[in-house]
Amino acid sequence: MRSPKHRFKGRPDPRPAPGPPVEFTVDAVGGEGDGVAASDRGGPVFIPFTLPGERVVAQGSGDRRELVEVLEASAERVPPPCPHFFACGGCALQHWAAEPYLVWKVERLRGTLARQHIETEILPAFAAGPGTRRRVGLHARKGTAGAARLGYKARKSWDLVDIAVCPIADPRIEAAIPALKRLAAPLFEHPRSAPTLHVTLTDTGLDIDITGVEARSGGLSADARSQIAEHAAAADLARVTLAGDMAYLARQPTVRLGPARVALPPGAFLQATAGAEAAMTAFVGESAAGASRIADLYCGVGTFTFRLAEIAPVYAADFGAGVVSALTGALATAPGLKGVTAEARDLVRRPMLADELKKVDVAVFDPPRAGAAEQAFELAKSTVPRVIGVSCNPATFARDARTLIDAGFALERVLPVDQFLWSPHVELVGVFSR
Repeated sequence: MRSPKHRFKGRPDPRPAPGPPVEFTVDAVGGEGDGVAASDRGGPVFIPFTLPGERVVAQGSGDRRELVEVLEASAERVPPPCPHFFACGGCALQHWAAEPYLVWKVERLRGTLARQHIETEILPAFAAGPGTRRRVGLHARKGTAGAARLGYKARKSWDLVDIAVCPIADPRIEAAIPALKRLAAPLFEHPRSAPTLHVTLTDTGLDIDITGVEARSGGLSADARSQIAEHAAAADLARVTLAGDMAYLARQPTVRLGPARVALPPGAFLQATAGAEAAMTAFVGESAAGASRIADLYCGVGTFTFRLAEIAPVYAADFGAGVVSALTGALATAPGLKGVTAEARDLVRRPMLADELKKVDVAVFDPPRAGAAEQAFELAKSTVPRVIGVSCNPATFARDARTLIDAGFALERVLPVDQFLWSPHVELVGVFSR
């Protein structure tokens, strides 16, 4: 059943977009989450907050328009759960029902692989639910003397949407928003500061690493640091650091990764949701079963290392000395592992070479968004029979997969992972063999 037409009131800018209002029928949802319609000139037009099959009125010029009115709504349209949705740039697809939204993500992944002429089995996706994000980045801007404005960038803008709630975040992060606004207030003694609070929920409390504070005048004053420490104590935060420099410590932030308890260095990377991490590590572990020696490349603090070390001895490498130190420091908390050798190593400039991989029968790589082109080249030359790729960027994964496939690997199966809820992003784990 289609709902009656309604006026759209969600634009963050109340001024009308330039150009006359035009009626469109939306054909699909594009890669960034905007609806795609055909213009009278034949080219595509992108209209945010629209869904396939909808008849809408949009205003603007060129290929980017702003939604004015939904004349005929899709049966898949649902009320967005967040009051900040239409203005906030953090989410793009809260107005789409869960099932077709997830199908769209999986099909986007399939299409990305197809552009590299790759076909494989795509497993049912893991989907994170609302209130599960344990890691968020909140931008701060000057507010009152007692509280900064805090939130996400506005849609397609550098402006800030000052948030009161965030339904993607763990409720413990959401509940801390007022306290985090107070924590950020002393950061603005330098007018050029544009801080971001990188908030991580750990087993011992919230860990906050603050970047973007103007430091050319010598950094924050002793008074500002004292205020930060007072606000952190009042909020019972575990730790606050300023670009890694300690500002307050009540408890060492730790997380459990498989059998190990890891003390996190400031700003350390974790998977965005604990559920996605569990699904990914289980899948990687199952795919590595039977290995006699494993390489965990781009290992971070050991997300996969400890699970893999329950199977076989692991060589782990990552460019960050701090995360490798955290990994090795956690080994004492996980007795019974088969053995871990860890090294701080830049795998772009110094990838693990084919000759070094001679005794490895399973290699795992989990690179940043840029992918692992250099390491994939060495894996392609190696004799490793099984490779497991973890990626937050399907495009670079597909590029690296093509390198492996051209060398004789087959991509057996892929697990899609949706842990950035209501965004266009999708992650994956792929298993290769030869």
